[in-house]
Amino acid sequence: QVQLVESGGGLVQPGDSLRLSCAASGFMVDYSAIGWFRQAPGKEREGVSCISNSDGSTYYADSVKGRFTIARDNAKNTVYLAMNSLKPEDTAVYYCAARPIRCSPTGADFGSWGQGTQVTVSS
Repeated sequence: QVQLVESGGGLVQPGDSLRLSCAASGFMVDYSAIGWFRQAPGKEREGVSCISNSDGSTYYADSVKGRFTIARDNAKNTVYLAMNSLKPEDTAVYYCAARPIRCSPTGADFGSWGQGTQVTVSS
């Protein structure tokens, strides 16, 4: 059974850091593309970052480039999203999702999703 479980969210102040984890079971993350998406209240879901299998190519939304880093630990079958210099506009529920092989900017292309973890950035 394919399962993704996010963790690591919380309430932080602007400028702080968080590291989200996406633990996978039922499949190997190094054979899949793992994406991070987020959805803020009243807004559409947006792609944040993605790491593809094989060569490990990474992708970032312009809004998080230089602040967020995606990484994969194959031994732990887990993908991480390190978030630095957090801003209030980063507040959202963050989801990880999986699809075969290559990344896609479209959430609908991902077949497996986690339950989400809340990130709130507020002073």
